[in-house]
Amino acid sequence: MADMIPRYEFRTFAQTFGLVETKMRKIAPCEQIRESSEIYVVSASSIHSNTKIRDEKMDIKELIETRDGFERWNPRMKGAFPLSARTIREDVFPALGIDSPALIKSYYSLRSFIEDLVIPHASLRAVHVFKRRFAFTINRCIVEIADLLINGAAIQTVGVELEDTAAILAVKDELGLGEYENINYLRAIKRIVGLERYPDLDKLLN
Repeated sequence: MADMIPRYEFRTFAQTFGLVETKMRKIAPCEQIRESSEIYVVSASSIHSNTKIRDEKMDIKELIETRDGFERWNPRMKGAFPLSARTIREDVFPALGIDSPALIKSYYSLRSFIEDLVIPHASLRAVHVFKRRFAFTINRCIVEIADLLINGAAIQTVGVELEDTAAILAVKDELGLGEYENINYLRAIKRIVGLERYPDLDKLLN
């Protein structure tokens, strides 16, 4: 099987997407609806590694390239709990951009990883994200709109993905997304939980 080519992605977040969603549903039928509950582990020290846990499996992706303002991420590590202390020390904490704490267990369950290593660390947050995702195909792009609960806070996201950045730009224009900020899950979550400053704060400081 040929290796999958990582896709470039445009992603944005808003309280509601109104006309954007209306256009999306007029252009193409919804092909799939998926729901999931995930835990994102976010770090004040890292913006290049996206660490999430779903179904007791950890998935870490690393930002490898930006083209035309769109990001491309590649798998860095996948592993199922319980995770070995060696994996946590050599793979997980380096991805989070911080030194590993002392590890007193040989293996860590999901609960012990979160409660013993993540929650006590001042630079880390364990964030619950519920997703209800609606998938479409527009101009060959994988397009989705999703209803999210991020630590209980309701918000929506729209994503457009493909290996071809020109096709992504065309879909952005078609859906009326030109004025929306391009921001990935990692940074959006960090803003919501207070690990990254929201840009509009600067306007209040002038």
